[in-house]
Amino acid sequence: MLRKLWYPIGLFFLTAWYGTKAVVFGLLGIPNRQGGVYDRIGRTWSAKVLKVAGVAVRTQGMDRVPRDQPVVFVSNHQSFFDILALSATLPGTMRFVAKKELAKVPIFGKAMRSAGHIFIDRQNRAKAFDAYEEAAQAVREGMCAVVFAEGTRSRTGNLLPFKKGPFVFAIASQVPLVPIYCAGTFDILPKGSIWVRPKPVTLMFGEPISTKGLVYEDREQLMARTRAVIERLRFEAGE
Repeated sequence: MLRKLWYPIGLFFLTAWYGTKAVVFGLLGIPNRQGGVYDRIGRTWSAKVLKVAGVAVRTQGMDRVPRDQPVVFVSNHQSFFDILALSATLPGTMRFVAKKELAKVPIFGKAMRSAGHIFIDRQNRAKAFDAYEEAAQAVREGMCAVVFAEGTRSRTGNLLPFKKGPFVFAIASQVPLVPIYCAGTFDILPKGSIWVRPKPVTLMFGEPISTKGLVYEDREQLMARTRAVIERLRFEAGE
């Protein structure tokens, strides 16, 4: 019970502290660059919230992630803890491609914008593709990106249908796509709940999928191939 009470309190104060720092740095014009202050803020905030929640993160297959070039990480999405685990663990400089609703969250949304995360308007296809192109340009310039293939959190823990946009984005980036399955996060904090139930999380990495030479018309084939890898990782996790 103490953990359940401590987590939302810790989340609030840690988000207020680190989010305000990111907003202030943004207002001061501190550049958003690889290995910069926004990377450190995001990684530290995530790690501390995980610690407050009593959640440990393990990895499986992380040696498959290319370290000499940017990549697009494509993950399932079951819980807010997917974001925390990925932010605290993924190597290098990376930014999330997130739904626009997060931009409205006090402090948190402004901090994400200051750090260079990309917001997607899923209800406006033209604006969404413009945002994906902006993200693809950032990737081509050296940043890694994380996108959730389902577009929203699953309410059951099962994989939802994948959206095509993330795969159009990956093709536009022309960098390797790395599939990820976040195992264990659904039981910690299902969508709609505020009470955390601590348990270990495992980030499971698939083999990189090349997007070199792929074009827009290949998006569905790339989506199917990525889903097959994530479903296999889910089976290996026993979920």
